[in-house]
Amino acid sequence: MPGDSVKVAVRVRPFNQREKNAGSSCIISMSGDSTTIKNPENGSTKMFAFDYSYWSHDSFQENGEGVFTPRSGSTKYTDQRRVFQDLGQGVLDNAWQGYNAALFAYGQTGSGKSYSMIGYGPNKGIVPITCEELFKAIETNKDSQKQLQVSFSMLEIYNEKVKDLLVKSKQATEGLKIRQNPQAGFYVDGLRNVPVRNYKEIEKLMEQGTVNRTTASTNMNATSSRSHMVITIRFNQVIRNAGGESNTRSSDINLVDLAGSERADSTGATGDRLKEGSAINQSLSTLGNVISALADIAGGKKNVLVPYRNSVLTKLLQTALGGNSRTIMIAALSPADINYDETLSTLRYADRAKKIQNKAVVNESPTDRLIRELKEENARLMAAVGKGGGKADDSEELQRLLRENERRMADMDKTWEQKLEEARREWERGHGGVDHEEEQAEWRRLPYFTNVNEDTQLSGVIKHCLRVGETTFGKSSTATYIIRGLGIQEQHAIIKNSGSKVTMEPVKGAKIYVNGIKLKAKQELGHLSRIKFGSSCLFLYVGQVSERKANDEKEYDYDYFMAELAEHRGVAIDLQTPKINESMENLKSYVLFQEFMDLLPQISEANAISLELNKGVKFEAEIKTPASHDALQHGGKEVIIQVTNEKTKKVWIWSKEKFLHRKDLMEELYCRYMDGESLPMGRDTDPFWDPVEDIFLGSCHIMLQSLSYCVEIDEHFTLHNYHGKEEAVMRVKIFPLNDKGEYLGDESIVEPRELLGKPFNFEISIPECMGVRWCSEDRSRGVYCKFTIISKEPVKSQTVWGKGYCDFGLKHRVREKKVTQEFINYLQTHSLVVELWGSQGGPYQSTLNEEDQIHQTFNGSNGHAQSDDVFSQLKNKDLEIEHLTKDLDAMKKDNFNLKKKLDKQQTQIDMKKQRRVDVSQASTTDVGLDADLAQALRLFFKDVKTVQAQITEIKEYAKMSQHGSSDNGNIKKALGKQEQKLHEVESKLSGCVDSLKESVANTLRKAKR
Repeated sequence: MPGDSVKVAVRVRPFNQREKNAGSSCIISMSGDSTTIKNPENGSTKMFAFDYSYWSHDSFQENGEGVFTPRSGSTKYTDQRRVFQDLGQGVLDNAWQGYNAALFAYGQTGSGKSYSMIGYGPNKGIVPITCEELFKAIETNKDSQKQLQVSFSMLEIYNEKVKDLLVKSKQATEGLKIRQNPQAGFYVDGLRNVPVRNYKEIEKLMEQGTVNRTTASTNMNATSSRSHMVITIRFNQVIRNAGGESNTRSSDINLVDLAGSERADSTGATGDRLKEGSAINQSLSTLGNVISALADIAGGKKNVLVPYRNSVLTKLLQTALGGNSRTIMIAALSPADINYDETLSTLRYADRAKKIQNKAVVNESPTDRLIRELKEENARLMAAVGKGGGKADDSEELQRLLRENERRMADMDKTWEQKLEEARREWERGHGGVDHEEEQAEWRRLPYFTNVNEDTQLSGVIKHCLRVGETTFGKSSTATYIIRGLGIQEQHAIIKNSGSKVTMEPVKGAKIYVNGIKLKAKQELGHLSRIKFGSSCLFLYVGQVSERKANDEKEYDYDYFMAELAEHRGVAIDLQTPKINESMENLKSYVLFQEFMDLLPQISEANAISLELNKGVKFEAEIKTPASHDALQHGGKEVIIQVTNEKTKKVWIWSKEKFLHRKDLMEELYCRYMDGESLPMGRDTDPFWDPVEDIFLGSCHIMLQSLSYCVEIDEHFTLHNYHGKEEAVMRVKIFPLNDKGEYLGDESIVEPRELLGKPFNFEISIPECMGVRWCSEDRSRGVYCKFTIISKEPVKSQTVWGKGYCDFGLKHRVREKKVTQEFINYLQTHSLVVELWGSQGGPYQSTLNEEDQIHQTFNGSNGHAQSDDVFSQLKNKDLEIEHLTKDLDAMKKDNFNLKKKLDKQQTQIDMKKQRRVDVSQASTTDVGLDADLAQALRLFFKDVKTVQAQITEIKEYAKMSQHGSSDNGNIKKALGKQEQKLHEVESKLSGCVDSLKESVANTLRKAKR
């Protein structure tokens, strides 16, 4: 590795099951050492150049040993061995030359960091292969004057605390201290550095460290993806010359698996009153600042401060970044379009890192000189301690440095063989030798629970065997298997193994889910049942040996658990998951769905923390629809969190970013509580508390198209919330006005083009809103409505408090001086969006601030807090009764006024529609009357037809009299016949009319009855 610039490699993995379900397309392409990413929305591309670009997305096959190798005839796929040859071998070469070396993996959770670093199953990663190759080289050493020494340490950084993963016993709650040595730089005080003689011992130590890390992550599931793991291999080459003097060439190999990069920028949510970032993300965000500062320095920028001291991680990586080390970074990429933003962020991060310049030197010095320097340093320290007179803190630090030097001198006096023997004895004391291995093998013949973790490297590490008889789980020391975590009781579950079947029963109050369904009574477990204890402890039940098949556990990973739990909560996975080749909108829907899924365990943990700290705050994820606020009913969806204080009934809406920021602070608070620390008393630093704010309740859309024809709108509209549920009913009136501001009548209807170039006025009126659920649930709440028209300032009504019926009386007039085509287009395409907003903490709030009464903090004991809470609640109940009495009187008055308004409104409606027939209100009697009238009319017209025939006959007779000769001689006789006919017609016609009158009269009499 010539040169000291940081070497950067990127590697893209195959699609995971989640991405396959989404029908994801690959947005990464590679050519040589360049990597290109494509924006799935617009097809634009960005290209980056690195030292290595590894394609591990496809073109591979699995051989008989389970190792992934390039497919026959393909050279595109990069396997684990190739990655080691390019990166790991360089690390080893540097170590042999006496240079410090570092390799760290960066990328979002699930991008393949751990696979590249540690590997999975037979596909070993860089760390185990490097260790294995190191010992292979050591075994070939035949030089008796050269002694090769390897020691191993493994630590985890979480919440700015360092934990030694090789220590099985309980460690100090504050973690190990970070110290600074003038020559060696920062180091971890008290970290175990275990001498090892072969690769098998390193394997055992890594297994032990992984078990310890997994146990911690089970207590708080998010820990695994939020913690950093650092493995340090110290390699010393002690070489004696002919004169008996010895030189020591030393190298520290730091192998770092960083936390998921998706929270690298989480230093505080925008707009949140709690601006400071959580300590949980401090190391990752500081690492980004350090890399940016070092990149600026490499670019020639002057006077740049590199903030190494701002976090534990950057202190320990100071030599790896810009210091005495040769460093490699591997950036892990997701290939899926649904992860475009995170993948692009990772590429940019890697692009900055490659600019960093280190200053590596060979670490070689005479052993005798090291001992002499330590003795001289000791003498100076003893002299300083002997003088005294300084501050107590300085004296304690001098004593500590003196003890540390004496320990190092004693360590150097020991032979390498003595150190190895001490390490062997300590291992046997802690793990019980062969008997322990036999105990570990029980799971091969007994049913057992195995852990499931978001990090695949930590899944399947813990195995709890279920022996014949009764097995208990809980956080009590008397439980068979102790599990700790949010929502875990002292005794949580009882499992009974009869030898042929296994049953599980929850202890009273315990929260247990089996296959996504809450367990309420004893139930038999089936092979591969999915178990969730409390809020975050996930286990897979593996049944009797006869039920097992090869690799049948692989399907049930963390994503499967989360999807199953979400499905049983009512999230329609099949509907939310887009199919292959569907539109970008479906892709966005899947990304939204995945965000919702990812938040579920976080929300579950936040609720559990709230419960344990007695905060009384409940969190629920919701889908916000921006179309509820948009006049064109456009806009995508986003996940929001509804926060409800169940004691004060106050409600807040948090963005996803704000919730995640607050969740980090809650975790930090909970960790301090579990460590027995006193917690801050003020609510200003409480992540569960916020000042009251107005809440969006619902909206309705009123199309303005009819207004372009000068047609008035007067309707009742239902307001719906984000869930589509009804929140209230609002009356909205929109009237066109003339130049004098008077209402136009129905005769004013015009074509839109007739308005062009003329002035146009109209009035929007919102007189009332009925059935407001928000106020009905809590009379201390209020509501107001608002809207925006033609991109002007929002128009807002007065706030009405504590009433389900709200008399807003809002009127707003709009004057358009000259109508344009653009204005007409606006009316014909847009809608008026009227929003209903809820206010909190109204006129019925106590003079003693309710928030101050109910706000609670913890100092490790909650007895007084609970009694204060009860007293506070009793006082609140008295106030509530008094307020309810006032509310009842007010409601009676409101009810009377409302009835009057409704009667008046009904009269107006009846008058307006008096000429219309309302078919829906027609009764069976009306139908009968109509039938009688129809029958009378039929008879009348039948008789009239007879009269018409007689009149026609008279006309024919008169015609014959004029032209014929038979009766011409007797005119009197002819006139007599005509008179007779006319009399008959008159008589018949009179009878028809009388009959019709009688029928109508009978029908009317029937109607009155």
